Amino acid sequence: MLIRHARIFTGEGFEAGCVRLRAGAVAETGPSLPPLPGEAVLDLAGDYLLPGYVDLHIHGSGGFDAMRGEAEVRGMSRFLRQWGVAAFCPTTMSAAPAATRQALAGIEAVRQRPEPGGARVLGAHLEAPFLSPEKAGAQDPAFFIPPDLSLLDGLAPGAVHSITLAPELPGAEAFVRAAAGRGIHVSLGHSGADAETVHRAADWGADRATHLFNASSPLHHRAPGLPGAALADPRLRVELICDGVHLHRDILRLAVACKGPRGALAITDAMEAAGLPDGRYSLGGQAVLVSRGEARREDGTLAGSVLTMAGAQAWLIHGAGIDPAVACAMCTLTPAEAAGEPLAGRIRPGSPLPLNRWTPDWRPAGVVDLP
Repeated sequence: MLIRHARIFTGEGFEAGCVRLRAGAVAETGPSLPPLPGEAVLDLAGDYLLPGYVDLHIHGSGGFDAMRGEAEVRGMSRFLRQWGVAAFCPTTMSAAPAATRQALAGIEAVRQRPEPGGARVLGAHLEAPFLSPEKAGAQDPAFFIPPDLSLLDGLAPGAVHSITLAPELPGAEAFVRAAAGRGIHVSLGHSGADAETVHRAADWGADRATHLFNASSPLHHRAPGLPGAALADPRLRVELICDGVHLHRDILRLAVACKGPRGALAITDAMEAAGLPDGRYSLGGQAVLVSRGEARREDGTLAGSVLTMAGAQAWLIHGAGIDPAVACAMCTLTPAEAAGEPLAGRIRPGSPLPLNRWTPDWRPAGVVDLP
């Protein structure tokens, strides 16, 4: 397929040009490309063309939950590609060890044998069990444990892409150093850590903060805690749930102003109800009521979101007033860079499909993919 008259996202802005797709990836780009014999041509008539989204923190979507094993992760993969996602990290919830092992095995199976026509699995995001009981959020503290180096020994290389950890827990330093040394991204979250502990964790090798401001120590002008330290420390990228529920627009603007478009990345933190109507659902085995776009446990605790990455980008632009080029980077290029992915989140030869089409007034206009 040849895509013509597109305004192509470059990572910092937009350039008019053409893109050729072949064999499930971007094959060629240029200011002007002639159609090949028999090639389908899609004229975007000046619409924007963006890379596939990259979601580094997502528990479920489309009725599927990553904790329920391989078949559910494959369902997520198919569903997410239809919504413009090129790559993602299925994310775990706190659970009994056997349930966590089952979830990781399912995620790894899809990483090793990708779902045909699905979004690529980068590896698991292990959000539990190394969390602070005082900042449990929607995670079940009954299964929390201190950081355990023995867990790393049983993991296949690449199986776990990232691990959320509360850095104030006993044994955190040795664990972070070991995980980072194995190429696992360590994200600080579900934590009551003070700023000094957060900076030390970055010294050990942590490189991200999990859903900033949510389930963490508060930001105070004399005790900046995890949010303040993460915003100030250039070694830490920050995850932001961009749904207008988890973060006030001014806090989101503050985070983007502090970190810039390459330091702040959008996530969905979505659960199985993403893309589905309001109703009763499950998140890692917990009952969740979704009403008016909010997912909450019976006690009122926010339990993930029903956000899509397209929805995150739309809220960044129209809800928070973020510059569209910055919003595009936060949903595509920045999470790809945070994941160490050289082709995802970009439009260049070899970049994965799908791509995303947006109108000149920044409304989603569909997903561009090959059959």
